[in-house]
Amino acid sequence: MQVLVIGASRGIGLEFVRQYRAEGHAVTATARDEKGLAVLTELGAKALPLDLLDPRQCTALGRRLEGERFDVAILNAGVYGADKAAPSPPTEAEFDLVMHTNVLGPMRVLPALTDCLAQGARLALLSSRMGSIGLRTSPNGWLYRASKAAANSVLKDASIAFGGRATCVAFHPGWVKTDRGGGQAELSPLEAVQGMRAVLVRLRLTDNGAFLNHNGEALAW
Repeated sequence: MQVLVIGASRGIGLEFVRQYRAEGHAVTATARDEKGLAVLTELGAKALPLDLLDPRQCTALGRRLEGERFDVAILNAGVYGADKAAPSPPTEAEFDLVMHTNVLGPMRVLPALTDCLAQGARLALLSSRMGSIGLRTSPNGWLYRASKAAANSVLKDASIAFGGRATCVAFHPGWVKTDRGGGQAELSPLEAVQGMRAVLVRLRLTDNGAFLNHNGEALAW
């Protein structure tokens, strides 16, 4: 099986690479810096440099992936950014960093996948329950929430564009023990990724465009 992981230098993205490589799958993965690329190479992945804030690198990704046919594609790259609650406004720089990474980033990467997804592929965007409007009960982290709500919209449109070839879903990975989730989180990266991988395996065409918990439970947009 051919697997692509965008944003794999640490945390959940790196765990996807570890688990797929441990099972012998061919993995292509991206990282922003040499340290991250070295870790991916040590795991046996094909490591590619990619900074979502650099439009030239995003354009070059399409050329680097030419001829590939991925059965699974994971779009994991993202940032939390300024931790401000509504109605405290972010600065323009804070807004640009989060929105450019979490929303413009996937919009720049998805065109590179147009000819690289195998028939019947699974594509997952790592989103967050915090992006759900229907489930929202807190104004905290409202910049991150806004970015993930917008990213969910991007995924929904991708599911229409790629429908018939790939099943596309947005995932809430759970509260995970990463640099972002902290040590008090409920799940280890290993547990979160095991859950999402199990869901990916059992996806059906009717799941295209869904917003799912790491265990496969449907979430409200």
